Amino acid sequence: MEDTKIAIFKGKNIRKVIYKNEWWFVVEDIIVALTDTSNPKDYITKMRLRDAELNKGYGQIVSTLFVDTAGGRQRMNCANTESIFRIVQSIPSPKAEPFKRWLAKVGYERVQEIEDPELATKRTRTLYKLKGYSEDWIEKRMRGISIREELTDEWQKRGVRQQKEYEILTAEISKASFGITPSEYKKLKGLKRENLRDHMDDLELIFTMLGERVTTEISQAEKPDTFSKNKTVAKRGGSVAGKARTETEKEIGRSVVSKENYLKKPESQKRLKTT
Repeated sequence: MEDTKIAIFKGKNIRKVIYKNEWWFVVEDIIVALTDTSNPKDYITKMRLRDAELNKGYGQIVSTLFVDTAGGRQRMNCANTESIFRIVQSIPSPKAEPFKRWLAKVGYERVQEIEDPELATKRTRTLYKLKGYSEDWIEKRMRGISIREELTDEWQKRGVRQQKEYEILTAEISKASFGITPSEYKKLKGLKRENLRDHMDDLELIFTMLGERVTTEISQAEKPDTFSKNKTVAKRGGSVAGKARTETEKEIGRSVVSKENYLKKPESQKRLKTT
């Protein structure tokens, strides 16, 4: 299962997901990036009316895929690199040509990553550095990504298939670890589309990893064969992290769960302020 990633074109966020071993981009995000419209759905409707050929084949070049939104994971129209090129042809924008070059580069990066998976890790590290994250934080974040992938692989082995099931199990771990669900956590931090874990501090990341790693270990040992049993295992794994978090809070005299995020100031600057 692939998470939603963010690509940036001239300051605009464009969500993308892996589907059939290639990047698929959210069409509405492309429209906003190229036209600055506040109503991308309406723009797409009018664009299709202008371009009869595009309208006729529109259903064949887009697919509805699960994407992170402010309201949680939802299905949105996405298109691969080739199809986005076709859509861009119908958008009269001075940004179209530089966007095509950008899109070709982003699409090619995925081909490289399939051939050499380490490239994806290197690019992720570089992106975090450019955003101002410290080396220590990046190490924890990268380890957390690996632990999360191991957990979702384990869930697949135990029969978890639907996106909603992954969300429910993740919420169970979060509730047991922190007392709140991921959606509640994002609301607490004032986040919308952003990845919650990219806005966690060291302790939040550590307890997230602990809950997910213990869940994986229990699942591997007990091999739950129903969704109900997987939920129970998720609660137990998260509870281990929850107990450790509670003891930590007693020792440090503050809550681990924090409203802080890194939207306004790089993590490295926050770190300097407190050291």
